[in-house]
Amino acid sequence: MSSDPAIQFRHVTKEYHVENAVLGGLKNLVLHLPTQIRAMRARKPFCALQDLSLEIAQGESLSVIGRNGAGKSTLLGLIAGVLRPSAGTVVTRGRICPLLELGAGFHADLTGRENIVLNGILLGLTRREVLARLDEIIDFSGLAQFVDRPLRTYSSGMTARLGFSVAVHLSPNILLVDEALAVGDLEFQQKCLARMQQFRSDAVTMVFVSHDMESVARVSDRVAWMDGGRLREIGPPQQVIEHYHAFVHPTVAAA
Repeated sequence: MSSDPAIQFRHVTKEYHVENAVLGGLKNLVLHLPTQIRAMRARKPFCALQDLSLEIAQGESLSVIGRNGAGKSTLLGLIAGVLRPSAGTVVTRGRICPLLELGAGFHADLTGRENIVLNGILLGLTRREVLARLDEIIDFSGLAQFVDRPLRTYSSGMTARLGFSVAVHLSPNILLVDEALAVGDLEFQQKCLARMQQFRSDAVTMVFVSHDMESVARVSDRVAWMDGGRLREIGPPQQVIEHYHAFVHPTVAAA
């Protein structure tokens, strides 16, 4: 195994530019043109990540925690390559499997079985590879009795379960998980956690974003706490989780 990190962030900043919408309509713009122009110029882009430097070793399981808007999903998007940094560089090594929008490539008029084949191919497998894993994927999903029905008859939870089942059979080098374990019943969630533990045993690099601290503690080698687009702390799971809880619930921690 290479000693190079699986994922490297070097002084990465990501900004989102909000459209300069005209407030109050055309009449207001004409009557107050200088004020509108000054307001447009004063608006600053939203900074989702600020000067983030981070390395994740090959085979490491890193969980990312933080409140909504802390920059967690932006971090995953940059690793997955669906976003580009505004400054700095992101380097990844290996095949990436993003469990971010489960079932995003599915087609409502195709059956579950047909969507498994379609999604597997979209995620980088050959048709032969998908067919070789088809029975295992269906069994893992627990949807065998529905798999030959059109996807439009599925609930959103069933669709997510099917998407998760396809994704975890891709043999990735890097696995990105964004709250995917919230899908399905408790039994399926336990099955998902068990599969993630298997990935750890197989030295798959994992980046897991979650608000479920119990799951975070179970699957992590390290935990990164994001706050306001910055890395506030990174270290052993129990230590970072305790500090995060004390920050979010200071009165409980004091008691």
